[in-house]
Amino acid sequence: MGNDVGIRPETDLQGFLQDLVVVSAGLDDFLEGFVEATSAASGFGPHDTTTSVALLRPRAHPLLVGSTRDARRLARLEVHLHDGPSVRAAASGRTVEVPDFSFAGEDPLFGSAALRHGVRSAFSTPIAVQGPERAVITSYSSRPSCFTDEHRCAAERLAAAGATSLGLALRLARLRDRADHLAAAMESRTTIDLAAGVLMAQNRCSQEEAIEILRAASSARNMKLRELARNVLTSTVDAPVSTHFD
Repeated sequence: MGNDVGIRPETDLQGFLQDLVVVSAGLDDFLEGFVEATSAASGFGPHDTTTSVALLRPRAHPLLVGSTRDARRLARLEVHLHDGPSVRAAASGRTVEVPDFSFAGEDPLFGSAALRHGVRSAFSTPIAVQGPERAVITSYSSRPSCFTDEHRCAAERLAAAGATSLGLALRLARLRDRADHLAAAMESRTTIDLAAGVLMAQNRCSQEEAIEILRAASSARNMKLRELARNVLTSTVDAPVSTHFD
């Protein structure tokens, strides 16, 4: 396990992360760049450490990235076991250090797993973001008691430097999700309206009556209304049916 020395002052990291928000394809892409920049930052940790960033989100899968495969695997273990320094740091909003998993009592499940993976110590620092999400930077080391006060200060400075950019990336991700949901809802509504038009022509009924026919059939067949509407269209229209949202 090892980190390269690259980005040095926190101002350089801030500028890099602000640019990264703009060029990233999505939140996961931003986090990949975030962990690379963090692990490369001078003074962030000893040379035998590996770094992960965990973004925990309510009602959504967590996003877990790491500077190495070991870091990603350890981050996944913490979330899976709901035990470990990053889980505790996310819950408390405070930095958590484990000097030696051989003697740690706070993380019995993850501690045993960490030792099996050759990890003796860890250090987790929360990243303050507005909203329901929780983000944590975690360093893992194969040596016990290798994290110093200097590392604590560097980690907390880096977490503060990245908080604004991560907050912007989260806000953009929420806006993209809302736009996607709105487009899906509009497409679904258009499909239902088209299917209702077919039923109106077939049954010489009003739009309200056609919608009620669709709803009754949807309930009877235990099928979502939009899926039933799409079936109506594909079974009655020879040409492929699409909306301008496709």
